[in-house]
Amino acid sequence: MIHFSLRCDRDHDFDAWFRNNEDFETQAARRLIECPQCGSGHVSKSLMAPSVSTGRKREQIALAMGEEQKRILMQLKELTEKVKQEADYVGDKFADEARKIHFGEAEARGIYGQATSEEARALVEDGVEFMPIPVFPDDRN
Repeated sequence: MIHFSLRCDRDHDFDAWFRNNEDFETQAARRLIECPQCGSGHVSKSLMAPSVSTGRKREQIALAMGEEQKRILMQLKELTEKVKQEADYVGDKFADEARKIHFGEAEARGIYGQATSEEARALVEDGVEFMPIPVFPDDRN
């Protein structure tokens, strides 16, 4: 799934999830996506900043966890580890390798690594599907 920031022809901003860029394009062309504020079917992608760590300090969102949240966090950590075990680590070459895979210039496979905000933005503009994987506080120690 890929998350897009969208804007209608009346300048209302909203978000939506799609299976891939092609699904968005098809639905937008058929006017199947409607602005939740005004109902306009004239929708386009707006500039979005992918959630990519830049190494700068950011405000932390605090969550006092109950048992259910702890269970879900544990499942998320397990899923993240499974993704890492089954994918190739490409380090800071993530954007280049993801683009090569997308355009059929490299073997299709799961990869993970790092990308700058600019690289992530360019991947979104090229229609390359990817998603950030969480970095947990105990991963940084």
